[in-house]
Amino acid sequence: MKVLIVCTNHDSYPTKSGKTGLWLSELTHFYEVMTRRRVLIDLVSPKGGKIPVDERSMDLKDEVNQKYLADSTFLEKFENSLKPSDINPKDYRLIYFTGGNGGLWDFPDNTELQEITRSIYENNGMVTAVCHGVSGLLNVKLSDGSYLIHDKYVTGYAHVEDTLMSFVSEVPFYLEDLLKARGAHYTKAMIPFVEFIEMDERLITGQNPNSAKKVASKALEELFEK
Repeated sequence: MKVLIVCTNHDSYPTKSGKTGLWLSELTHFYEVMTRRRVLIDLVSPKGGKIPVDERSMDLKDEVNQKYLADSTFLEKFENSLKPSDINPKDYRLIYFTGGNGGLWDFPDNTELQEITRSIYENNGMVTAVCHGVSGLLNVKLSDGSYLIHDKYVTGYAHVEDTLMSFVSEVPFYLEDLLKARGAHYTKAMIPFVEFIEMDERLITGQNPNSAKKVASKALEELFEK
């Protein structure tokens, strides 16, 4: 069984000098849960190649982050992510969109990634995402022309979390608002930044970085234990 993890290539803000990109733990924590079950993993990004990391997420007190930043196999994939054109969707049982603000720029309008997602979903696979990575699902359409997330229960980074992280003026849109505009049933935890996931059949979404591990665990449960 193989899993495809999608990461951003976008690393800059319109006016802030700080760098954005992937939120590191949203990749490493998911990767760790999958690797423990000996699941094969490929990394893909909109342009392929090196994946930028949001500097605010470089938490080296986090043991899982520490472990993978010293893991040569992981780093090889991380420095040389695949391009969407390299991917055959039929090879994968699950796709997972990692977050980090970067994805808000290069996930929503990437038609190749949308096509891969549709194909995996319609082939009875699972679609999963966390935090700002849920933006990768906004424009995915199924073969019947309907939006994947329409009328589905989803979560994703909340407006209040963007506000508390004081990046509101820098993001191109508020994920919570667009998910609702797409006809999704958006839900979130009562308290910002606590672990929270939503599941609607073969669609699993996590609200924030602290939810990545739970998304992975729930996905494995669905794939292996049913």
